[in-house]
Amino acid sequence: MTVKQLRAFLAVAQTLSFAQACERLHLSQSALSLTIKALEDGLGGRLFSRTTRAVALTPEGEALLPLARRLIAEWDNAEDELRQRFTLRQGRVSLAAMPSFAGNLLPSVLKLFRQQYPSISVTVHDVINEQVMDMVRDRQVELGIAFEPEPGMPLSFTPLYLDRFVAVVPADSPLADLPRIGWPELLQQPFVALQRPSTVRVMLEEHLTQRGLKLPVAFESHQLSTVGRMVGCGLGVSAVPALCQGQMHELGARCVALGDPVIERPVGLLTKPGHELSVAAQAVADVLLAATHYPAVAHDAGEPGAP
Repeated sequence: MTVKQLRAFLAVAQTLSFAQACERLHLSQSALSLTIKALEDGLGGRLFSRTTRAVALTPEGEALLPLARRLIAEWDNAEDELRQRFTLRQGRVSLAAMPSFAGNLLPSVLKLFRQQYPSISVTVHDVINEQVMDMVRDRQVELGIAFEPEPGMPLSFTPLYLDRFVAVVPADSPLADLPRIGWPELLQQPFVALQRPSTVRVMLEEHLTQRGLKLPVAFESHQLSTVGRMVGCGLGVSAVPALCQGQMHELGARCVALGDPVIERPVGLLTKPGHELSVAAQAVADVLLAATHYPAVAHDAGEPGAP
């Protein structure tokens, strides 16, 4: 059975008139008769009893009627849903984002997206960098936002911006009044670090080891918000991506430009190669790209334009 045949059958069954069914379907009498005959031939028997005066359903036609109504309704619903998805009037997007992005820039980007596409729902998985990559690779989400992966990983990366690490110090610390500090000076204080396997932790340790420096870790946490609160309470110092400056200030800490060495890394969109994005996911990606300005570096604390 084809959709065209079922629609023809329903038109005749509902009107019990080939002439009225022709008007409803905008078909000629011969075209409608051929369509019904093809349906009956395919099923193996007559669906209508026809005389020169009347048309009636056979018992088999009566049995087909509720099934045909249900099939056509489901077909129409599916067609309408897909049309709404393609026109961005309906849909859902799942994305994964590392906490430094999810808790800072992402909400304002999603607000812009919501203004443009109010009927699209977005699910955000706020997970560490490594889980973002895993979820994109395993197709649990369509989009990921994370640091640039190492060469050879089976992921496509589109840069959004270049983020630079800044120092996080207690608001009442003498370091908070400096325009800029170096790593050797920062590491004289107890350090509050993200726990491994956090990419932030691994990245900092790799860069510092190359220069003969080591993190004097006194406290560890999985969450950036906990790190900021610990520093704000005077338990030590830390270093976070510059994007997190506003979050750190809200938690009672202060951010200071950090150098010697400057540690920075691109942040961008992750997708799985060879898999086309849904229309809704592509719309999210477009808004993200428009809202960020690669290759501009996320400003250090204290610099013009810093968050």
